Order: sequence, then C-alpha cells, then structure tokens
Amino acid sequence: MKRLFLLLGGLSVVLLIAALAVPFFIEVNRFRPQLEAALTEALGREVKLGELRLSLLSGSVGATNLTIADDPAFSKNPFVAARELRVTVELKPLIFERRLRVTGIEIDDPEITLIQSASSDFNFSTLGGKSTAKASGAGSGGVPDLSIALIQIKNGRVNLRWPDQQQVLEKVSLKATDFAPKSSFPFSLSAAIRGGGDLELDGKAGPINSEDTAATPFNATLKLTKLDVVRSGFVRETIGLAGLLSIASKVVADGRSITFDGVVNADNLKLAKNGTPATKTVGFDFGLKHDTRNHTGVLNKGGIRVGKAQASLTGTYKVEGANTLLNFKLAAPGMEVNELTTLLPALAIVLPQGSKLEGGAAVASVTVNGPTTALVSTGSLAVKKTRLVGFDLGSRMNTVAQLAGLKIGRDTDFENISADVNRTNAGMTVKNISIVANGIGELTGAGAMSPTNALDFKMNAKLATEGGVMALVGSRQTAVPFSIQGTSAEPKFIPDVKGLAKGIVQERLKQTTPDDAVNAATGIINLFKRKKQE
Repeated sequence: MKRLFLLLGGLSVVLLIAALAVPFFIEVNRFRPQLEAALTEALGREVKLGELRLSLLSGSVGATNLTIADDPAFSKNPFVAARELRVTVELKPLIFERRLRVTGIEIDDPEITLIQSASSDFNFSTLGGKSTAKASGAGSGGVPDLSIALIQIKNGRVNLRWPDQQQVLEKVSLKATDFAPKSSFPFSLSAAIRGGGDLELDGKAGPINSEDTAATPFNATLKLTKLDVVRSGFVRETIGLAGLLSIASKVVADGRSITFDGVVNADNLKLAKNGTPATKTVGFDFGLKHDTRNHTGVLNKGGIRVGKAQASLTGTYKVEGANTLLNFKLAAPGMEVNELTTLLPALAIVLPQGSKLEGGAAVASVTVNGPTTALVSTGSLAVKKTRLVGFDLGSRMNTVAQLAGLKIGRDTDFENISADVNRTNAGMTVKNISIVANGIGELTGAGAMSPTNALDFKMNAKLATEGGVMALVGSRQTAVPFSIQGTSAEPKFIPDVKGLAKGIVQERLKQTTPDDAVNAATGIINLFKRKKQE
C-alpha cells in the first residue's frame, strides 16, 4: 500500500513538473497574430492584443491591453479598451496539435463607448458586419459559426453618448453562456448608473443580426432601482422633470421594434420647473411599443396611481434628433382630492398660504403636445364638493363681502370649481372659470398666472345675498366685478369700484332719474373711501 501511495505521489510530482515545464516549450505568443486575425475577422473591427500568457492550471491564455477599433464614421478612439483579456482554451489541441480552440472569454476592466448619431444610428450596428465566410468556421451570411461556453465582462465602464447628452454605466458585469451567433443564448447584465441608480437585465438574445447588430432580437426582464433621472443625465434639468424612478418591465425586441410592459414607481417626483418634490410615491403601469426604424412610439397603456386616485395617460411620441415630440392625453374621471394634494407641489400648484384641500373629487381632460422643452398642455379641469380649509373666501373678499352682507367663516366649501386651461413655458391662461362657493355665490371670469405664480384675473361675483352696503344705496344688483392680484400663495381680491358704480347707474336709470342714479353710485364710492380711512 505504501508503494502505491509513493508511486501515485511520484507520478503527481512528475505531472506537476511537466505542467510547469510545458509553457517553456509552447511559445503561446506565436498564436497572437492568429487570434488577432480571427477576432478582427469575426468583429469586422481591428483587434489588437498585448503579450499572451499561458496558464495550464486554469487552461487559459491571457492577453494584456486589448483594444477593438470603433466604426471610423463615429470615432477614431477605441470602441473597447481593456486591461486584460483571458481566453479559455482546450489544452489537448493546443499542446499536441498546436491548434487554438476557444471555450471561454473573460475581459477585465474594459471601457466601452456606445454612440448614437443625430440620425439615431449606433456605432455598434456595424460590429461583425464586415466578417465574411473566409473566417475560420464561418457559415453563410458572414457570421462565424462558432460556439463559446462563457463570455464574461467584469468591472466594466460603458460611456453612452447621444448628440446632446451622455451617461456613464459603472461596475458593469455581463455574462453570456452557450454563446453562438446563429442561435439564442442566455445573458445577464448589471451596472451602477453614475448619478444614481442600479440596472439589471436578464434574458435571452440572438441570433446575432449580421446586417445590424443593434437589431439583434432579445427577450428580457428589466429592473431599474432608484434612477435619478437628472443627475444621471437621462433628463435635462431645464425640462423640469426630476425624481427617483424604479422600473420593473418585460422587454421584447424583434429587430424592428421594442415593447415594454411594466410598472414605474416614482419617488420625489417633480413635474414642473418651479415645482417641489411630491411627498408620495406615484405609480405608473405602462405598455409601450417603440419603432426602432422610424424612431416613434405608442404608449397604449398608461395607468397613473397616486394612492387610491387613478388616471390614464396614452398617446404617441417621435424622436427627432435631440428633440422628442409628444402627443399625449390625460384622462381623470374622478380622482380623490385628498390623494392629489400630495402631487400639487410637483406640478408647481401653490394653494393660499396656510390652507389645504379636503374631500371631493377632481376631473381632468388634458392634452399635452409639442417638444419636451416647450410642452403645451390644454384642457379642462374641475373639482367637485371640496373644502379649502384655513382659507375663508368671504374674508379675503372683505370689501366685496360687505357690499352684500356675506357672513365670514374659517373655511370655504365649494360645490364646484371648473375652468379651461392652457399651460406653456410662459405661464398659464385660464378661461371660463366657474366657482360655486356655498354661502357666497358664483364667481366667473378669466385670467392668467405667470411661471412665478403671479395672478392677473378679472372676475365677477354673483353674490348669494342682497344685504349689506348695496342695500343701503338701494341697489338690487348682486353681480360685483373684482380682480385677483398678488400670488397664488397670497391672493389679493380687489373690487372694481368703477365697474360696480357703472352697473348701479345702469340699473337705477331703468328705475329713476339719472341724477338719483349718479347720487347712488357716488354714495357707494364714498363708502369705499371711508372704509379705507378707517
């Protein structure tokens, strides 16, 4: 038994010595031109390798300083530059037949540059497009007929460049198993997005499209976590959109289009330049199809969720160079106001200071058109049976209220608020305003609000009572003209004294002499003067 162990031990030592000695008899660098030529032929790009090293223990050939040239139409800099490349090979053909059979490829610390031109072409679309049937083992169509058990990228960095912006993916890890250009193969990708966010993509890709690598079909699940859309560079800060997006979606590409079906949850969402982040998570269930050839897309399913409040968003878009043109429609048949209040700051909607909305339902029908840098929103808005707590409309309309003897309370109950709106970068215009406030009456009119929430409205109040100062001057008119100035946080209600006096004159002319009508109008103006002196 001891002899057997000694024999096995001796053989092991001999094999170890032989293994250590083999690299001295095999000049692995003699395969470098062959390997560079094979990779260059397969990729259609010039490939350069540094010194090759053979490791029998791992069955691999290592190469330093890998570079793969870019499409010259895009850049003269390398498409890929890596510190080290390891190629796993079959040892028997290498040692005894001097032939190189690749079973695995591993690339460490690569820097990859992906570029999209103004015409929406990609620099990797031509990758492999120049390969021909002359390549070793190549079949028809110019795609090499090879199979690699494992292709892996570790700790990579990907620079994504568009005509007007760029993003960077760090700590990129890519793994493809059972890779064969002419069939489907499993892959997984993970990366950290510079500026905030993590990316995971798992699925199957292939066969490789030899005419346009970017058109290679794939089927995968996408997971994005806490993507900061502004700091990462995916959205320009000037647009006004901001927030942290988490996305879970199925992604299917057929070479002509890409479809998405998933869910987005947005935290700290901001939807307007002067807005502040929403305090509640906004959910979005979506189904989208993007035409990769025409650079257009259809959002055929879009469900917005803010707590229990729900709305739908559907429409189309078109990418034109650096601009994206939108044509969307928002429909909200009845969203709970209590849920929506958390979203108002994100839309830069400011309520009067110290007030808040409670109860009721909001109805909206709005279209959104134009480039993302200059969107135009047009439609109708309404809120039914809501209360503005901490804001008494009667007291804010103090002078007007005294004209009609309105009672002043702490809050204001609204039966209905409705208007037609048009919002652009220059501000918002509001028409056909109708506000029915319990105990006050109906307010109608139109006006505008600037991007800084400055107000300029011309209104008319049909008051609910005929008492007060107007009764003292013998007027039955309950329509009081006034304007709203100031800001949405501090609105100022200013009665139109001349307009009111003119209305009284016209009313009294029907009933008495012109002198009596003028005296009545003068009387009400004097009342305003005494009120100011007090």
